[in-house]
Amino acid sequence: MTDRELLELAAKAVGLSLEQGPGSPPEKCFGACWDGYTWDYWNPLDDDGDALRLAAKLFLHVWVLHGFTEVQGDYKPLTETHDGDPYAATRRAIVRAAAEIGRAMK
Repeated sequence: MTDRELLELAAKAVGLSLEQGPGSPPEKCFGACWDGYTWDYWNPLDDDGDALRLAAKLFLHVWVLHGFTEVQGDYKPLTETHDGDPYAATRRAIVRAAAEIGRAMK
């Protein structure tokens, strides 16, 4: 699954729609959300704050352990190995768990 697909499903899980914002750089265009008044970039794969808000909104359980991060929501636990960057692994695990919730939504 591509990063864009992960983000689209994660956004669906929290009721966001992803659109390209005016003047968005191409690598960030999938992270712009319209809240009705302003454009705001949203990319929990890159932004710690966005990832934490995503985990809190979905009541995800996050464990950062030696060498890997485990996240559990409504489904089986998902893990990401740190590969030298525990922050990126934790963000990705959160987004993957949120995407599973979004995928199950009708």
